[in-house]
Amino acid sequence: MTDNRADGPSAVEFRQARKEWIESRIQDLANVLESAGPDLYKLLPADLGERRLAAAVTVARVATDEARARPVTETVRLLERLIPGGHRHDLTGAARALRSRLATCGEQAVWSWNAAAWEEMALWWWRRHQPRTGDPARDFAEWRSRWSAEIPWNGDIDEPEQAPRQHGRTLVTPGEFFASEPEPLRLLAHAVLRSPRTAAAVEDAVLLREEHLQGAGHLRWLAEQQACTDQLEAWRKAQQATGSEATRAFLAELSETVKRYAMLVLQPVVDALSACERALLNGSRPDAHRNASDYLDMFLDWQVQSDEDAWCDGAPSADLVRQAREHHERGETTWQGMRGSVPVWYHIVTSPKEKAAALAYSGRPSASVVRVRTGDDNVTVPGPSLFEGFFDEADESADWYPHPGIDVPYEPDSAFDLCALLALAQLGHARLEFLTVHPDGTVRTLRSVRAHVREDDAKAYRRWALAALADLVPDPEDLADLLADEEESSDNADGTTGSDGKKGPGSDTGPGGIHSPGPGGATSPRRTANGALPPELLGKVRALLRKAEDQAATEEEARAFLAKATELMAKYGIEQAMLEDLDRPAGPMDKVVEVHPPYAKEMRRLLSWIAGAMRCRSVYPGGKTHRHRVHLFGFEGDIQASEVLFASLRLQMLDGADRADRLHRPAAEDARAYKRSWMLGFIREVTDRVKAAHEAARASAEHEQKAAEGTERSSRSVALVLADRSTLVTAHLNDRYPKLGKTRPTKFKGTGYWQGRVDGRRADIGGPTIVPDTPTEQLVD
Repeated sequence: MTDNRADGPSAVEFRQARKEWIESRIQDLANVLESAGPDLYKLLPADLGERRLAAAVTVARVATDEARARPVTETVRLLERLIPGGHRHDLTGAARALRSRLATCGEQAVWSWNAAAWEEMALWWWRRHQPRTGDPARDFAEWRSRWSAEIPWNGDIDEPEQAPRQHGRTLVTPGEFFASEPEPLRLLAHAVLRSPRTAAAVEDAVLLREEHLQGAGHLRWLAEQQACTDQLEAWRKAQQATGSEATRAFLAELSETVKRYAMLVLQPVVDALSACERALLNGSRPDAHRNASDYLDMFLDWQVQSDEDAWCDGAPSADLVRQAREHHERGETTWQGMRGSVPVWYHIVTSPKEKAAALAYSGRPSASVVRVRTGDDNVTVPGPSLFEGFFDEADESADWYPHPGIDVPYEPDSAFDLCALLALAQLGHARLEFLTVHPDGTVRTLRSVRAHVREDDAKAYRRWALAALADLVPDPEDLADLLADEEESSDNADGTTGSDGKKGPGSDTGPGGIHSPGPGGATSPRRTANGALPPELLGKVRALLRKAEDQAATEEEARAFLAKATELMAKYGIEQAMLEDLDRPAGPMDKVVEVHPPYAKEMRRLLSWIAGAMRCRSVYPGGKTHRHRVHLFGFEGDIQASEVLFASLRLQMLDGADRADRLHRPAAEDARAYKRSWMLGFIREVTDRVKAAHEAARASAEHEQKAAEGTERSSRSVALVLADRSTLVTAHLNDRYPKLGKTRPTKFKGTGYWQGRVDGRRADIGGPTIVPDTPTEQLVD
């Protein structure tokens, strides 16, 4: 990423945005190792270079080992080569702990189907920062030996913005590309690109995609240029349908120029990107691949992950032993589940002949060994058979297996099975565990192997699983509720099975062993009565909010009522803080609040963002048993004010979403997707207004404090008191949750976001500003 003075502004902007994004993602990966594998993080030697770079590569390498179903002993050998004297430490325990936590850390780069691409990226970025001896062959050989992996050489990945130069072009926008075209064509293209309709369409398209780009500014730039070319083509097609023959010929020239721009400028840049960058860019398009990512995101967040003993080489975990016995008693030999983000197939070997075949199986896709059964013959029969005729005799004989082979079942009406099949399709292989059950009930692992599926099969599985999921749960946001219902029904019918399988037990403890309060929202014993809102103030606030909710109130009246209620609560909170600072201060407290459907995830976001504006902190405990809970931390009056305001805004948001759906939703757009995007805009707008009210209250308090200087009792400044209270709240949160990760990016598909901002401005406190993503924490196990 050298600075080339011949580059235009677009190339310079692209290069800088890419560098900043890569640095940010490298830091994210390093944070995973620091939180999920702190012992390994501390052991990394200084000769690997900057610690954060070495940490990022280490966690990416370990994630790739997990994705490829390699034994933990291989990861330990890697770590022993990295860490001098590593044999003196418990690297086996550290490797098992890290691999068991990868799926729960909230970092998509370490999920099994993404790991290899991010490993390549991390190794490439680490290599760029290493000193050289002047002998490239020697340098790369030493690096390969140290990391036990191929190190990417110099190439297009270093400077993708230079790729158009191979065609005599530079990285430019469509408008700049058309600047060199003849005048009629140039003027027409510029007129289309600058029209308000085109600008709005491009903005909407980019907005829908950027939520999936992980903050990559350079990928957003590419998405914007792709949207511009799409709009030029859409405009050309619309005009060509009704134009004269001369007009159609002219429009065909426009289309050819657009295609030249895409082929000579955009596509070379995309091709030169790293694999993970291309996956993000292509996956951000609104198609089935992106939908798969959305479902799997929710699926992994819902799962209760296996214990560390599931990562013991050659020894089945206690939970797997119990599952094997139960299946064996029912006469079942094969079942499937998930271990972290890796699909797992379990098969009980029942004869010496089958044992010999299992030990010889290469892992190649073969119909004589493994067949995936979905309950729908159309999935595995695009012609006569998906497997028939694709393997020659040598392949079949090399992987001979006793009849009938291994049939892996995936139920078509099970959301868990469909998501697990989707994970298999994304990864392209599964971990196949061959087990033996002895007469005394002992269960042993015969062998673990990575079993591949054909690429065509994977595509068929993806299409079928997505279609079936669309019927069961059209919106991925509702997937967790459906999975929970399935588990509850299964538990009522069959009892619970463990977390290695698809029916995990409900847990009364949150991640990290923290007890989960009941639905009533249990509070910590540090609650104090002095900090609560006085009954008379609470009555006034509720009366104002009722007036704001009244359908008979005008927009101006509703805005005034809500603004006054927020002002009263903000003013009281500051006054209470100043009084407690003079006397004995009451400590912060915490409270778990249960939110309820409909749109529980949006309600959870509304509560946490409002609480943040009220000087509170919030945590999403994570996991399937806590998906409707928000854990609030703050002083009692602030938490109470947050709950009161949330109760009012919740009703307004539901009513507003229904009204916007009736009046503004495009006819072809899904109603739930539109409402969710509208709610995000509404939440951001009202949160900004609550913040503005608090800032105004603080400024007023500071002014009154200055006017009252000289009284008998001195006090600290308002800003200092509030800062100290925030510090106390943060300390209380850190005591309760020592390991916190970032929330995942907010994703939405509907077009109601901007209407939600507009309606939020009308409904609430006023003053349009952009609210960044509120830093609500997600618990990391």
